Amino acid sequence: MTTIRRSAVRWLADDLYRKASACFAALLIYQWIRCLGDYWWSETFAIVNGVLLAAALANVLVPSKTLSVGVQLIALAGLNLAYSDFQWAAFEGSRRSLRDWFDWFGHQFEQLTPFIWISLGVLAVFHVIVLLRRRRSYILLLTGAAVLSLAVADSILTPIYLWEEIAWIVFIGLGWLVASHFAGFKRRHPDNWEQLLEYPLSLFLPILLILTLVMAAGLFVPTVKPVLTDPYTAWKESRGEAVPSFVGDKAITVATTKNNADTRSGYSRNDSVLGGGFTFDYTPVMEVTTNLRSYWRGETRSLYNGTGWLESAEERAEDQQPNVGGGQALKANGLPASTKTETVEQSITMVRKDKFPVLFGAGPIAKVTSINGSADGFPALSWLPDSWELRLPRSSSASYPKTYELQSSVPILDEKALRAGAAAEAGPGMSAIYLQLPKELPDRVKTLARDLTRDAATPYDKVLALISYLQMNYTYTNTPDLSRKSSKDFVDAFLFEIKEGYCDYFSTSLAVMTRSLGIPARWVKGYSSGSVPGNPSLDQLQGMPGGPPVDPNGAGTYTVRNADAHSWVEVYFNGYGWLPFEATPGFSYPYAMPEDEPAAVTPVEPADAGGADAAPAEEDGGFAVKPWMFWTAAGLLALALAAYGYRAYPALLRRYRGVGDSVNARVVYETNRLIRHCRKKGLEVQKNETVRETMSRWSARLTSLQPQFAAVQQAFENAMYSSRQMTEEEAERASASMKQIREHLG
Repeated sequence: MTTIRRSAVRWLADDLYRKASACFAALLIYQWIRCLGDYWWSETFAIVNGVLLAAALANVLVPSKTLSVGVQLIALAGLNLAYSDFQWAAFEGSRRSLRDWFDWFGHQFEQLTPFIWISLGVLAVFHVIVLLRRRRSYILLLTGAAVLSLAVADSILTPIYLWEEIAWIVFIGLGWLVASHFAGFKRRHPDNWEQLLEYPLSLFLPILLILTLVMAAGLFVPTVKPVLTDPYTAWKESRGEAVPSFVGDKAITVATTKNNADTRSGYSRNDSVLGGGFTFDYTPVMEVTTNLRSYWRGETRSLYNGTGWLESAEERAEDQQPNVGGGQALKANGLPASTKTETVEQSITMVRKDKFPVLFGAGPIAKVTSINGSADGFPALSWLPDSWELRLPRSSSASYPKTYELQSSVPILDEKALRAGAAAEAGPGMSAIYLQLPKELPDRVKTLARDLTRDAATPYDKVLALISYLQMNYTYTNTPDLSRKSSKDFVDAFLFEIKEGYCDYFSTSLAVMTRSLGIPARWVKGYSSGSVPGNPSLDQLQGMPGGPPVDPNGAGTYTVRNADAHSWVEVYFNGYGWLPFEATPGFSYPYAMPEDEPAAVTPVEPADAGGADAAPAEEDGGFAVKPWMFWTAAGLLALALAAYGYRAYPALLRRYRGVGDSVNARVVYETNRLIRHCRKKGLEVQKNETVRETMSRWSARLTSLQPQFAAVQQAFENAMYSSRQMTEEEAERASASMKQIREHLG
């Protein structure tokens, strides 16, 4: 046993510097890629971190270099299969056609994209870094390049705080240089090295102490606000752009008055001048765990000035409920006791360090359960019962909570009650500001609203008529063509000149037209629901063989990103209260519904929609290949083909996966494959979203693909809901549209 132990120690000590360099390389890459935390998917991080761990362990524990590389490649393949939702697809086509075989292999490989390429690239960089261990100048150059790149990203390219990563990379570089020095000393003076090892404590302890002091100085010294403004910040501010400034744990966005037409999506600070365009920013903002999918309400605005929204004098003078404590009931004015509500529990974890003026939650919030894990010691929160806002102090010294838990009382949408007699008029004590319109509002806006609602029987139906018109006749785009604009009024220019825009255009137009009919309305901003990572839709495969159980309420943990920043409208019905409405195409407000009405009536759906509100957005119940099964797949496939025959096996596999042999089943299956492909290419699939809603939102974003998305949607609904069997020709046309979408996305 003693001999075995000595052999193991000798084996571990053999080429110790190379093994230590492998660990340093893995740690260096790990710290560097952390700067991509807001840009990579969680699956990508899991794969890459697993590959780095496997590479380091293989270099340390596997004696043969060739065998070590083989182990690393096996681990890389297994991690990609485990985290990329890989599903084995049966071969379809002529087995004598080399092109069909390449297409089949390409589809199998495509499911691993982009994860396989990223992980292979990281593994290649890992081995290059290990090769650079031989010269200290290379180590200095590599560490300096990593520090410089993170410093540039921290100060210029991204709004993320990377000081901790920089400090760790410096620490790793210093440790690597020390190891390199000892390795060189051992090589040149082996006898002296053996003597030094007789006193390991006196040799290594001072070095460890010095490195620890350097690291502690970098991480724990208090942050000092910069005295001088750097040139980049000065340049950005001169252009009127917001510059995120991170000081300690705080992030303050510098407000600007200039309306820039090329900004990033996110929660707006200034709504007095709406319009322009933006680019989508998919940086995560928060994670919301809830028992009911909802929009996450932030602030209310009631004064429309012709260009945007302002906080009215009545709102600024609103009576507040100060010093909100844990579990304290929050009164919501404008919500009668007779209105039925549903309790929504929410646990919110902030991902970004931005400081917002309010806490977000499903509206209205009923009480705050805890903040930062405690039911006591709340910051000086104030509740505005009329505006339904839970505000933090305006002073910049107050920190925004990292986590908080809320309970909301969400009104249940009772369309029967709304159509039976809920009057659209201001209730007792309600401010007339909710009917305010600027004197300069063009008459054609009011005329259009009256014409659109002429045949509507109730105020509720009038609001739905306005929503239907906006969603059916105007295009969603984040880059509207402002060259068409000539009117000074924001709503008038949108309705009659620009005729395209994003949520602010649609929500403001709905609020203004609703007010012109004498119906109280207010503008609300916050975030839409977000998405569930790894499970984009809970509507998927409902009622189909192999489909997972579906939560109709959309319970889960949602990742809310900057791109989910949104605005909508709340309309007041006397005797019922404030009710949210969504006017933007491609969006659907997740109402709480009565038990006997599982789904809301969507006003813009055509009469022949065929029940598309229950359509699956992604096929997920199938034969998912596990990593340990992949390496035997080829052999099992060959045995099955030999035993069952060439022609029977594909049909057998489709039946096993619940796809079926019919043309209709194949079209449904191919549509869900397309949705998975689009998601990997960056198109977001939202939870509780139908295929129709998904395709509509993507069409609004990728206008050049609108005909293809429409063709795929029509084919899917025919295949899913029609009793008629589709022809091969119809299926081929749908496949051609899917191919065009894939080629466009790359």
